[in-house]
Amino acid sequence: MGELKTQSVPIPLSVPEIQGNEWKYVKDCLDTGWVSSVGEYVGRFERMIASAVEAPFAVATSSGTSALHVALLVSGVQPDDEVLVSTLTFIAPVNAIRYAGAWPVLIDAEPEYWQIDARKLTDFLRKNCESSRGELRNRKTGRRVRAIVPVHILGHPADMDPILSAAREFGLVVIEDATECLGAKYKGKHTGTLGDIACFSFNGNKIITTGGGGAIVTSNPEWASRAKYLTTQAKDDPIEYVHKEIGYNYRLTNIQAALGCAQIERLDYYIETKRAIADRYHKGLKDIPGIVPMPAAPWAESIFWLYTVLVSEEQFGIDARCLIKELEGGSIQTRPLWQPMHRSPVHSQSEATSCETADLLYSRAVSLPCSVGLTVSDQEYVIASVVRLAEAQRGRRA
Repeated sequence: MGELKTQSVPIPLSVPEIQGNEWKYVKDCLDTGWVSSVGEYVGRFERMIASAVEAPFAVATSSGTSALHVALLVSGVQPDDEVLVSTLTFIAPVNAIRYAGAWPVLIDAEPEYWQIDARKLTDFLRKNCESSRGELRNRKTGRRVRAIVPVHILGHPADMDPILSAAREFGLVVIEDATECLGAKYKGKHTGTLGDIACFSFNGNKIITTGGGGAIVTSNPEWASRAKYLTTQAKDDPIEYVHKEIGYNYRLTNIQAALGCAQIERLDYYIETKRAIADRYHKGLKDIPGIVPMPAAPWAESIFWLYTVLVSEEQFGIDARCLIKELEGGSIQTRPLWQPMHRSPVHSQSEATSCETADLLYSRAVSLPCSVGLTVSDQEYVIASVVRLAEAQRGRRA
């Protein structure tokens, strides 16, 4: 197979970069005792997120998943509604739809940029749904179709214009899952501000982190207010413990927000670094037969959150899973993409379009190390390792 030189220190896939004011701000929380869900950093972080994406309102949450759950609720998704969502995604948005008592309709990816297929989405709405008493209903299930959740995957935006056009045509809410896409732009406009409401994640592997956390952004003041209400246990009185609705303990803590404030101060640098990493990978891998570098649309400003390539077994000589195993032997951590949701046992009852593109991407995709702190020498080692494996395969076939 071709022996890989083993690193003395493994190269991780994507880990946080802690080089700014994180220690200072977190120490301030510890020194003052404001470590829970009350404190100045929560509001400060919300303002910084809103400013970063040029949105009027932001509400910090305990995770990207909780943000998605509440965004569905405040936008009017009700039990037994249906929500169109990407099949090629981490499971969180599809789970959140079920949390709300609604049902996902899973839409395939498109082959060019790997995002939700706007054409298949629109075809589903036009061919499989009908208007009844002012509501759009799925002909097969009879359920109301209420919303679209396009998931911007891997740091690249989905093609939003046709999705927004379909939403306007059929009276649907658009809830952007921008959890992997903070700082990316679509035709000059930030992801997270293209639809009616959007969500971000600040998990440890995201471009900025609060350890675990998320945020909802929207231009709708009523939705923002209701999101804050629901994420803080729906408490109706500032003193008395009165609750007229079921709420959730979804608030970000002050200590996490402090970490996030320090991280977002360096967001521009992180994005610049991610793009430089992507550029080096593209140059180093583009001429290897059987390797397709991560694409970027001319209308997109990707942040290349998780740099991913496609592997053709026929041309490269081994398949994606074998490449992952070989690189692991060289102390290089890589990952496949998520099992598409139409293949997920837990969501097997969900309706789906034909999803052959998502299946192909799942079988061929490999995400490579791309932490903000990835050194040039470590990246060159990753590239050289892929090159050596390619050369070994060519030697075996010669």
